[in-house]
Amino acid sequence: MLNLPPRISDWLLQLVRSQFAVAFLLVDGEQILVSTGGDLENYGLTGLHHRQPACGQLSFLEGLLPLEESPFLIRSLGMPGGRSADVHLLAEEGSTWVVLLDSTTDHDKTQKMQQKAYDMTLLSQREARLIAKLEAAHADLTSAHRELAESREALQRTHDRMQKELRDAERYVRAILPAPMTEPFAVDWLYVPSTELAGDSLGYHWIDSEHFALYLLDVSGHGVGSALLSVAVSQTLRSGALRDADLRLPEEVLGSLNQTYQMELQNNLYFTIWYGVYHPSSGRLRYSCAGHPSAILFSGSSEKNGVSTSLPGAGVPVGMLPNASYDREECTLTPPARLFLFSDGVFEISRPDGSMLEFADFEEALARAASNRKTELDEVLRMARAVHGNSILEDDFSIIKMTI
Repeated sequence: MLNLPPRISDWLLQLVRSQFAVAFLLVDGEQILVSTGGDLENYGLTGLHHRQPACGQLSFLEGLLPLEESPFLIRSLGMPGGRSADVHLLAEEGSTWVVLLDSTTDHDKTQKMQQKAYDMTLLSQREARLIAKLEAAHADLTSAHRELAESREALQRTHDRMQKELRDAERYVRAILPAPMTEPFAVDWLYVPSTELAGDSLGYHWIDSEHFALYLLDVSGHGVGSALLSVAVSQTLRSGALRDADLRLPEEVLGSLNQTYQMELQNNLYFTIWYGVYHPSSGRLRYSCAGHPSAILFSGSSEKNGVSTSLPGAGVPVGMLPNASYDREECTLTPPARLFLFSDGVFEISRPDGSMLEFADFEEALARAASNRKTELDEVLRMARAVHGNSILEDDFSIIKMTI
């Protein structure tokens, strides 16, 4: 390495391993996990199974494979174990190498430096305001106390107004969601934002008399910006205002959204989405996916749980790559059937001890028949809150159920 003596090269390699907790994964052209190595335990990636699909075990690879660009870097990505890693992806001879370098320390240092700079700015502003008040009051203590009281009241009024505006915004986001329907088939949903405004959105509508569209999207991040983008995308889909796209063809819809909502024009926000079009007379369901969790289809009576089928799709999140293209998948819904769309906040639930909800437990909750007049959606939300140990979840909880 670098024409150095073997002893020095080995020492440098050991230094990198000790400081960055190097780990690697090798995925073949069929997206099968071939081999692993390094300090996987540092990232909470224990229990991986070779010769099994990689994306099913490593959710952060969902939608990235096969690589559109090589090499490809994702910085400071949160790992299941709670640490951050720079994820390097390199295509080589039909396979993909995934190398993890621990960036937790740098990430934490950056946050602390930003917080310190922010605190110093606030301190300077407060000091300037205090000096101005003292000079204006000519050391009149009574006047200073009165001005301080007035300032506190003004700050409280501002805080109350902002909280009201946020509540109004949340009510608006919820108001534009479609009402549940029962004919000619049933569609229901649950939408529970986290502590901030949600980046999730969902919807369904008739494109024409023969084609029914349904979708669920998840914008990166939380807060006002994410909520505004999710509302904009939903309104675009509902109005059909897409360039050069047939709303009955999911791959064209996602392609048009990707051209419209590139992340450099959206304050670096991107989103995942699962979009499907159902043709009731034939039972055909066409769908495309952009980095979103796979939908789940249960065929057969709910009293007997039915047969579970995953409806995945390959595609990068919308807004990441300008030239991204999307594939269309197709299946037939044979009654009785239940189709579930959901965001990752529905099943990526952390326990108080830091472990995560098993996906099999989430799928089982969807499969089993509900009791006491509750739906599967109520049961999944109840389970998520019980697992988390708190009624307030860490991420937005959004799920749609269509019953044929």
